[in-house]
Amino acid sequence: MQATPYQRGLLIVILGVLFLSFDGLLIRLADTDGWTIVFWRGLLMFCVLGLLCSAGKRLATLRNTPFSSLASALLLGLISSLFVLAVMNANVANVVVILSTAPLFAALFSRVFLGEKVALRTLVAIAVCMLGMGPIFMGEGAMGMLVGNLYALAAAAAIGGNLTLLRRYPAIDPMTVIAGGGLLSAAVALPMASPLDLDAQRYGVLALMGLVQMPLATVLINSATRYLPSTEVALFYLVETALGTLWVWWLLGETPTTSTLLGGGVVILVLVLHAWIGLRLERQRLQLYPGFVGK
Repeated sequence: MQATPYQRGLLIVILGVLFLSFDGLLIRLADTDGWTIVFWRGLLMFCVLGLLCSAGKRLATLRNTPFSSLASALLLGLISSLFVLAVMNANVANVVVILSTAPLFAALFSRVFLGEKVALRTLVAIAVCMLGMGPIFMGEGAMGMLVGNLYALAAAAAIGGNLTLLRRYPAIDPMTVIAGGGLLSAAVALPMASPLDLDAQRYGVLALMGLVQMPLATVLINSATRYLPSTEVALFYLVETALGTLWVWWLLGETPTTSTLLGGGVVILVLVLHAWIGLRLERQRLQLYPGFVGK
């Protein structure tokens, strides 16, 4: 049986967020200043994706969506930079929790700019997840990480904005704008970075991040907007709240609080239920309307 657009979108976004969840861990393992990380991962993403775009003649698509593609590239460069700076100024658990507000921004932007109705189940899922994450955001030590928290909040708004933009202009080529975003973030970071002062191990971590992990994660997540509403795609960023914290805790001993563990459990449970309901509704539509191909 051929997968429906909704099923394809779910698979793509789940894989993308799984790759993305290693971001905080790799930033910690890089063990250098934030601007140097922003520079190298942006430049490496540009190199690998730019090469693929040139080989596949994807750059020609820019003629069809020049301004929207530029806006998406700017937002992606901003997201990448803000996330790194957030992790450098706050613990990973705090950052990924604050990023869980991305669905709220996506829902707001989709409603305001696209006139897109947000499904009730999505609104309920967002509300429950935010309640589950609330104790972590308001927990002890939050004031000492105010700068990092603000960076993370700005990144969440940029994520919601970019997903909405991609939803509005599906002709935007994700790979091309991600390459552009990488170049822009590297150019901004260069004056503050120290790119030639690292050892082989740190360069290896940055290569893994810039050549493999981030390109795969971002291309997959951005591509999912062709099959799912931007609000639902943004909702899956909540998975990073649990997994991103888990990797750093398990491998580096950055122990989360009890509230982080409880909140992560709530997030995973709600997302599983949300996806299950979505799949059931999709099957019901297909039974009622065999020719239905929408979401």
